[in-house]
Amino acid sequence: MNDHYRDLFVSASDGLRLYTRDYGPDLGEALPVVCLPGLARTSEDFHDLALHLSQNPSRPRRVLALDYRGRGRSEWDKDWHNYDVRIEANDVLQVLTAAGIRKAAFVGTSRGGLITMALGALHPTVLAAAVLNDVGPQIEGKGLIRIRGYVGKLPVPRTLAEGADLLKRMADSHFPRLTAEQWLKQASGTWREDNGRLVLRYDPQLMKSLEALDLEMPLPDLWPLFDGLKSIPILAIRGANSDLLSAKTLQAMQERHPRLKAITVPDQGHAPALEGDLIDAIEGFVTDAEAALSVPA
Repeated sequence: MNDHYRDLFVSASDGLRLYTRDYGPDLGEALPVVCLPGLARTSEDFHDLALHLSQNPSRPRRVLALDYRGRGRSEWDKDWHNYDVRIEANDVLQVLTAAGIRKAAFVGTSRGGLITMALGALHPTVLAAAVLNDVGPQIEGKGLIRIRGYVGKLPVPRTLAEGADLLKRMADSHFPRLTAEQWLKQASGTWREDNGRLVLRYDPQLMKSLEALDLEMPLPDLWPLFDGLKSIPILAIRGANSDLLSAKTLQAMQERHPRLKAITVPDQGHAPALEGDLIDAIEGFVTDAEAALSVPA
């Protein structure tokens, strides 16, 4: 138990133990928000956003921030093949059922955005609105190659400060304005201390799901999944230096979705941290989506 959130443990349909941070009021009229992290990231990435939304004095919201199987405090899967968007989407539905949430606004960073699009196909009524953080229906191979090059393959630093330096050397060109404190925050989301040494916050076998991709072949066409979100408002966020979501794809998303608002974040790559002005933008977007729900069609 933390002062700001409750620990929620849920069994997946195959019995794996899943972990979620549960912020804010159990009950209430405000539209809940569900936060889904990137491939090798955790619920911790959404802490600032979740605090802001759940502690708004005039309209506090319940916020769930999930750890997928094999990440954070969720149990590792013995079969790496189960690190799969479809299975993880089903895990999200199990968590929502356990939490008693029937409709929510979703905030998905990278893989979290893919899972949000998958939920639109599996269980569309659960989606009231979606924030897609640096991800869309067309993924750039260059970005996938970069991610495949480091997930599960990073050298183990001796300290978090050393880890922050390592991450900065890898990605400084994509994030030229990040402060030392922000790099340290990224490192603490990548490694944790265990018996006096640092270990990854995710199952290194996660890399096998990336290695199984044949990047010489065309990537899956995700436009039908994206088109499945046309009935809900979307806030699409892109880092100006992103190598995963191109400006061209973002423009195509705007042209195909009548209720999509786009934000491009300068001096950020994949994926922009949800802090500062982006928190305010997300709060405003969720508030507007909630108001639209209460207006008769």
